[in-house]
Amino acid sequence: MPQSETETFLRKLHERPQQPIGRWLRAPAHVHYEAFRMSDPPTQRPASRSEFQSLLGRLKVPSETIDLRENFGYGVKEAENGDRLILVWQAHTEYYNYQLWHVPSQESGVPTFGPLVFPDYSFLADPLGSVVCRLDILLTTGMLPPRQEVRPLMPGPILYGSRILNEQTSVTTSFTPDAEGRERYWVSVGPSQSDPSRLKDIVDAIVRIETYYHLLLMQKPLFSAAIDQVYKFEQVHLKQREIITAHIGHADSQTLQRWLNTLTQDLLKTNRMAGKLHFELSSALPYDKIVHATLASIGEQRMESYRPISDYVLSGITGVAEGYQQLLRRIETLRGGFEGIIAIIRTRIDLILEAQNLTLLQSVDKTTKSQVLLQHTVEGLSVIVIAYYLAGLAGYVFKGLYELGWLGNANLASAIFVPVAIGLAFAITTASKKFLHKKLVEASPASKGDDPR
Repeated sequence: MPQSETETFLRKLHERPQQPIGRWLRAPAHVHYEAFRMSDPPTQRPASRSEFQSLLGRLKVPSETIDLRENFGYGVKEAENGDRLILVWQAHTEYYNYQLWHVPSQESGVPTFGPLVFPDYSFLADPLGSVVCRLDILLTTGMLPPRQEVRPLMPGPILYGSRILNEQTSVTTSFTPDAEGRERYWVSVGPSQSDPSRLKDIVDAIVRIETYYHLLLMQKPLFSAAIDQVYKFEQVHLKQREIITAHIGHADSQTLQRWLNTLTQDLLKTNRMAGKLHFELSSALPYDKIVHATLASIGEQRMESYRPISDYVLSGITGVAEGYQQLLRRIETLRGGFEGIIAIIRTRIDLILEAQNLTLLQSVDKTTKSQVLLQHTVEGLSVIVIAYYLAGLAGYVFKGLYELGWLGNANLASAIFVPVAIGLAFAITTASKKFLHKKLVEASPASKGDDPR
């Protein structure tokens, strides 16, 4: 690449566009997270960028606090009462998301779960794509409140909690959506938060686990339906293979063609199903690795009276990605079985056609030999006929010469001329054959030269 393009690429490679957001953050804060799966990423990814621009415009975010890239952007707005609204948008391969931060001023008090109370704030009415997950995250300073105070704020039967990243940061949740469809997280960052950008790391870890957890499990209905469908295809294929194996030795061409048509239709159905499942499930392994890597990176530690967060997450996704891959392998095996049986039937049809062609060639060979014998017979008869007519014409000539007195015995001359007539007839026949052969040879190159190929 040219030097300028290389420098641009290296600068973009090491760029961290999210870092400037840290200077706007502090605790306490209230965060809403929204993630949406795109059905057509190449088209909807730039559309989501336009959607974020329209949201910034509707909320009247100042242009000097907006930073908008191709797949990432943020905007910051401060209200007259000192509250701060931070809107972060990011587009990924399969989904895009929003982090909506409300950082209240000291006079506004401590935020609570529920809608963001920033003045004149409202979210998009009809976002693109289908909902992956919605989170309601509360960031507070100090120690995490006692369990009896947290319990009424968390819907669901069980509370999960862990210390993450350090001894002071505690997270608790119930993994149960509230009335607005958001899972609630209470994050306590300790007595003080010297590094505000660390708040973004905490929220990023939570939303990364939740998003990829949901993306993995969103395909379970498709997976369950495909399992039943693959099972039916496997049973049908086993029956077909048994029938074909038992009867292929004496099956006629019509039966083979019927089998071939049926198997080809089944193969097409399998290919369509395999293509759809590969598109939907092929990303399961990377997503599973992201969840496990994120859980490992937060350094989770147990909290008294709480079940670890990783217990819930891992119990939900353990074996899911491997199950998806096992289904894809079963489909590949099924498709290979169909292709193998089809290849065997086609080979059998080819052998039947070759046998029919051999029989036809033998019949043509016999016909050719008969034609050759007939041709020789006709040529012999032609010599006799030509000799007969020559002898007859010569007889008339000899009779005329006899009447003129130039020949003593016309009958004797006619008898002597018969062998001569036979020789002349043979010479005429041979010359005609050579002439016709020469004409055919001259015509063949001309016809090849006129071939449009």
